[in-house]
Amino acid sequence: QDFLVACSASAGPAFEGGSISCGMRATSGAIDSVRISREEISISATTIDDCPPVGLCGTGLIDALSEMLLAGLVDRNGTLQVERAAARFQTSDEDGRARFVLVSSAESGSGRDVTISQADVENLIRTKGAIFAAADCLMQSVGLSFADLERVYIAGGFGNKLDVTSCINIGLLPDVAPENIHFIGNSSAAGAKMVMLSRAMLEQVHALRDQITYQELMVDPAYMERFTSACFLPHTDLSQFPSVAARVEGQVDR
Repeated sequence: QDFLVACSASAGPAFEGGSISCGMRATSGAIDSVRISREEISISATTIDDCPPVGLCGTGLIDALSEMLLAGLVDRNGTLQVERAAARFQTSDEDGRARFVLVSSAESGSGRDVTISQADVENLIRTKGAIFAAADCLMQSVGLSFADLERVYIAGGFGNKLDVTSCINIGLLPDVAPENIHFIGNSSAAGAKMVMLSRAMLEQVHALRDQITYQELMVDPAYMERFTSACFLPHTDLSQFPSVAARVEGQVDR
């Protein structure tokens, strides 16, 4: 209540479907949620507007990576485990690396397989690693840890459909109680509207701006170290994610 700190992480477009082999924006036919059974590796997925699947949007990508981790289809290093379900894997014509088939061409809306490649997994891990490391640096800069957080607010239309447990499983969000994480929608648009309609709100924005200390991550020597540590599933230090460790080991359900 006395001061504010902020930072910005360069995370890339992966969670918007960019630079992902079957990525797409959140529109009709985009897979937006995924579940994979551990025993027989059977897959169920939902799509936007209940259309035949043609690709994966951000929420579907996060779900898929989380479910693949829990099912043993990808290890904590982010390496696809082909032997776990060989019939579900292909070899990419582009780079000769493995790709996991979520939806076969016969069931898709495009006539092509919907897959997640090894390169896609690596891209997603780098993206979530950048976001987590930024938040970690911000907390450390004020002498706090994630355990001190009472509330986490997630803005943007993307946040409205996120599965909190999936986000924690891959290490995108810290391992805090899910009930402490709140989605607030498109706050930038809502804030812009408030400022346009109220001079008092504009003055409040100026006052808030003057209270913010901006942390420049590119000159923070700790950021790259934390980023490297975050480029695992969910993290190199599994003690930071006790609930994920229990789920990976099958001690608790999703």
